[in-house]
Amino acid sequence: MENQLTKLNIFSVKGVQMRTFHITWLMFFVCFFGWFGLAPLMPTIRAELHLTKGQVGNIIIASVSATIIARLIIGKLCDTWGPRKTAIRLLLVGSLPVFFVGLAHDYTTFLLFRLAIGIIGASFVITQFHTSMMFAPQLKGTANAVTGGWGNLGGGVTNMVMPLIFAAIVGFGYTKAEAWRYAMIVPGVMMLVIAYLYYKYTKDTPNGNYDEIGYTQGKSTKTDWRVLADWRIWALTMAYAMCFGMEITFDNVASLHFVDSFHLSQSQAGFWAGIFGFMNLFARALGGIVSDKVGRKFGMRGKGLLLAGVLLFEGLGLTLFAQSGTLLAAIVSMLSFALFLKMANGATYGIVPFVNTKNVGLVSGIVGAGGNFGGMLFGFLFKSNAITYVQAFTYIGYTVIAVAVIVFITRFYKQTIPSTETDPVIAGSMA
Repeated sequence: MENQLTKLNIFSVKGVQMRTFHITWLMFFVCFFGWFGLAPLMPTIRAELHLTKGQVGNIIIASVSATIIARLIIGKLCDTWGPRKTAIRLLLVGSLPVFFVGLAHDYTTFLLFRLAIGIIGASFVITQFHTSMMFAPQLKGTANAVTGGWGNLGGGVTNMVMPLIFAAIVGFGYTKAEAWRYAMIVPGVMMLVIAYLYYKYTKDTPNGNYDEIGYTQGKSTKTDWRVLADWRIWALTMAYAMCFGMEITFDNVASLHFVDSFHLSQSQAGFWAGIFGFMNLFARALGGIVSDKVGRKFGMRGKGLLLAGVLLFEGLGLTLFAQSGTLLAAIVSMLSFALFLKMANGATYGIVPFVNTKNVGLVSGIVGAGGNFGGMLFGFLFKSNAITYVQAFTYIGYTVIAVAVIVFITRFYKQTIPSTETDPVIAGSMA
């Protein structure tokens, strides 16, 4: 596509490409903030609504389940409507359950609101699709990883900030039962602001919006489900289930785990859970950068081996975290597996845009949905009364290692990566 950037200047907002780059990661950040805004407040919500471990598990499952279907739909809408219209409509519709979850006063109603909020997790697909439209092939992995990582950072910030917002509201004289409800108004407002920015300052492509340049004219609007016959897509889907699926699971359970296992306060638990999310500031981007560099030197086979390697280390780190007997050991092992987990996120989407260039949105949606499907399955482990959180983390670690082996034996190199005489430049200090 014409006018795609071959240089990523992270401090620039010049041109529609860089404006879109910054607004689309910020959009995902805000959606992630709203998506997991309730997670660090769950110790309070659990006590107020008298939730059992099984009910908390169902809420965790619900929070990621709706996103599975939503990501498949959003991927297709990006191909047909364009990412700009898709993002604006998702933000407007998705803000409603974020605003109104405070009306829930029993388990069932809260569960339904948590399910509805999950649709905003599909914003990730828009971010990856939109970034892919703005950058040249040799830079897609890096650009996707940066936008995805900075968007995922919302999961870390919300774990730190929402308990502070909650505490501030309590400080004004409101009860804890009222405070968590009013706190959720904040991400709802943020989503409306981003919807306006997306409308005002972005375009679908570097050359204009779909309807302005006739981008979809002559293109088939029928979904090409033949992509499902490509094993590489399933391998990437499983890989993303293991990395992003584990990430959103940890975002959901980390505060509860630190409160229950190490007897921390809600604010302290939120802080350490937030540190996990803050790794996205650089770790996912690092995965994409390394993936692009490996790809230029060793092709798609190199990208696949990199993904298998970081998944292996993620699995090993998870098993160590599960066996941590002290808070210090837990934090150190958490940071270790978090690094490789988030690098795996970036390395996965360093491959996705090249698997089927005619159906990038659909493939992004399928692989993205795989991440949430993994999170949903992991949620059943944390729901069970027969399995402790420690055992659940251990089982997930073993599963991640098994998928690393599957990725290792998968051949990703049917399609070559366009090369340039010089490496793309990333301006600014990323590391």
